[in-house]
Amino acid sequence: MHHGLRIVCWGLCLAVVGAAPTRADPATRVKDMASLQGATSTPLIGYGLVVGLNKTGDRRQTIFSTQTLTNMLEKFGLSVPPGEVKVENVAAVLVTAELPTYARPGARLDITASSVGDARSLQGGTLLATPLRGPNGQIHALAQGPLSIGGFGGGGGDNSVAVNHLTVGRVPSGAMVQLGTGATLPTSETVSLVLRDPDFVSASRLAQAVNGEFGPDTAQVVDPGTVTIRVPQNYRTSIADLMARLEVLPVESDTPARVVINERSGTVVVGGSVRLGAAAVAHGNLSVTIRTRYEVSQPAAAFSNRGDTVVVPQTDVDVREQQARLVALEEGTTLDAVVRALNALGATPRDIIAIMQALKAAGALRAEIIIL
Repeated sequence: MHHGLRIVCWGLCLAVVGAAPTRADPATRVKDMASLQGATSTPLIGYGLVVGLNKTGDRRQTIFSTQTLTNMLEKFGLSVPPGEVKVENVAAVLVTAELPTYARPGARLDITASSVGDARSLQGGTLLATPLRGPNGQIHALAQGPLSIGGFGGGGGDNSVAVNHLTVGRVPSGAMVQLGTGATLPTSETVSLVLRDPDFVSASRLAQAVNGEFGPDTAQVVDPGTVTIRVPQNYRTSIADLMARLEVLPVESDTPARVVINERSGTVVVGGSVRLGAAAVAHGNLSVTIRTRYEVSQPAAAFSNRGDTVVVPQTDVDVREQQARLVALEEGTTLDAVVRALNALGATPRDIIAIMQALKAAGALRAEIIIL
């Protein structure tokens, strides 16, 4: 029998001077950075049943799933006492979706079904017809279809394996809109575009692109997130044609430099605008591995009534320290250079997380760190 304990440590040495230059991102279409003001989606939610599971559904203690099943069977003319129902291939779920502003009856929506009971897996299940309601309580869509889990599970008890999350599934285009929001395009002399990521530079460049297409003083920046547009005379009765012309305009958007870190999964995403000041990074790993083996000592004579069986632990301690290497990063170092430098250090994703945080604390990292 082996029990292992592994302790990993790392060290950093930093020196910082200077400032980093800025640059704009490549051209982006207007439709990818802004939308018409008022064009917001409506959240939908519903309660339903997933059937066809292979004994991985809700257990007996989940009462509401059996109540829902018996209520549904009564509508088909079958009267079954809820206390007599014992099935494991049914799971109660909450179904969610987003209804776009201009969705009309007949449009299809993607839906997500999440278990609300103690089902172990929704793998192989089919969602029964479920009405989806908006915040006002009205039914806007009807959802149904086989679930896609994006993983799998097998075995049972202590001998089981699961890949990805098995109690949440999706049905692409699984809901059909029954009732739209009734929203219509504005008919006023001005319309407003709302930026998805408010930014003074991006808003100014958006206004410049619109003025270059329709003439000066057509667009005006109100705030970092809003640009108002004076509707040209020939588009007063056709806002849809105006939006079609606006949405394809290229804009030199400017996004903040960000580093996104997910410490749970060890994922690091570094934006292309990230720059570093001059810095020197030294990275080294200290690994301490402790292994314990339990050896059993038996009495000398076979089937002897004398002597005791003794468990003797054998412990091995191994200490290794990798040679630290110093990597110099020049002023204005780009993302590619940072990646090459960290790869040269042999840094793992979790090492990179520590390095990024240390660079930020030292003032060398010219970016916002977002930890998920």
